Amino acid sequence: MRLYLELARTSFQQQFAYRAATLAGLFTNSIFGVMIASIFIAFYRSQGNDTVASWTPDQTVTLIWINQSLLMTVFIWGWWEVTRSIQSGAIVSELLKPFDYFSYWLSRDLGRAVAHFLLRGIPTFTVGAIFFDLLRPAGVAAAFGFLGSVTLAVMISFCLRFLSNLAGFWVLDHRGVSMMYVAIFNFFSGMLAPLDFLPDTVQTIARFLPFQAVLMVPNEIYLGRMPIWQGLGVQAIWIVLLTLLVKRILRAGEQKLVVQGG
Repeated sequence: MRLYLELARTSFQQQFAYRAATLAGLFTNSIFGVMIASIFIAFYRSQGNDTVASWTPDQTVTLIWINQSLLMTVFIWGWWEVTRSIQSGAIVSELLKPFDYFSYWLSRDLGRAVAHFLLRGIPTFTVGAIFFDLLRPAGVAAAFGFLGSVTLAVMISFCLRFLSNLAGFWVLDHRGVSMMYVAIFNFFSGMLAPLDFLPDTVQTIARFLPFQAVLMVPNEIYLGRMPIWQGLGVQAIWIVLLTLLVKRILRAGEQKLVVQGG
């Protein structure tokens, strides 16, 4: 356990070394937040309604800024460390070390996530609150539930990313898997718009997939649109299922491992 805590601490500290990248990312998230929120405000005005699919303008704009704030915390794209270690052959020595390979990467990711929440999440949401009338949490319980939900969301996101990385055992080029994963995640997670905006059939499908547990569930808990126990329960179930799936596929990949180039 001490090893994993030290890995998380080291990963947390490393994020503070990239100050220029942090400022550039904060600026980018803020610009996209302003753009997307403005588009939705114009959309509501064009509809002439106070609500669309039971969502008010303030709720939708708040969701947009929460999503922008959590982008780096849940880290939905750009993480292919396991695939690169498979392609380089470094995974062979890593698997021989006396620690659980999955827990090793999870510990590092949790440390990174905490740093990104502090460096990118809170500042981005603060920028949104300056320019727009963002809603506060539905209550004290909702605020704490939101923080717990974000923690579980990071773990679900990690499992999904880890699964995508394990494709490296079977494919030579991960770029196709990467583009497909990002496209599916963006559509079914509630990142682009509330899932309630989708057609009923598509919305039902989205609710039975793990992607909505990464962004949509934390948003709904924050806004009081979902009972806290229900949201956290859904996320906990997905963590268990995805972890079991990861372990199984990792074992299958280990048995099939062929180091590329030799």
